[in-house]
Amino acid sequence: MIRPRGGDFLYSDREVEVMRKDIEMMKSHGADGLVLGALTEDGKVDAELCMELLAASRPLPVTFHRAFDMVHNPVVALETLISLGFERVLTSGLDSSVLEGLPLIKRLVEQAKGRIVIMPGGGITERNLQRILEGSGAQEFHCSARSSKESTMKFR
Repeated sequence: MIRPRGGDFLYSDREVEVMRKDIEMMKSHGADGLVLGALTEDGKVDAELCMELLAASRPLPVTFHRAFDMVHNPVVALETLISLGFERVLTSGLDSSVLEGLPLIKRLVEQAKGRIVIMPGGGITERNLQRILEGSGAQEFHCSARSSKESTMKFR
């Protein structure tokens, strides 16, 4: 993931420079693909910056990350991502989890018509994956695959 910090997705010139260097580092270390995203202050995809970062990422496939979940208009944003050449978009349907955002995810899959992969992500578990698969029409899913390990700490 190419992301210089947590928080929002409006980046300074210095942060953009860090992103450019991170792209070059990932490519030189054999990354199979990259995940990135940037927005404007008014909640639109930062098409100019994304175009620049996509060019720097070539020939690797690039996914637009969950910055998508902070866009003002997801219908317009999806068309922008398609026109820029992103391979896929990771989204929880502009909600806190995929289950809550499922209606929008389904609409985005229908809108995409195979031009870009809509990848639901956020709160997917083995218990709800089938419901998300059936309710979204999506073919790819992002899961964190977390597991817990009992701590040997005595002080907490």
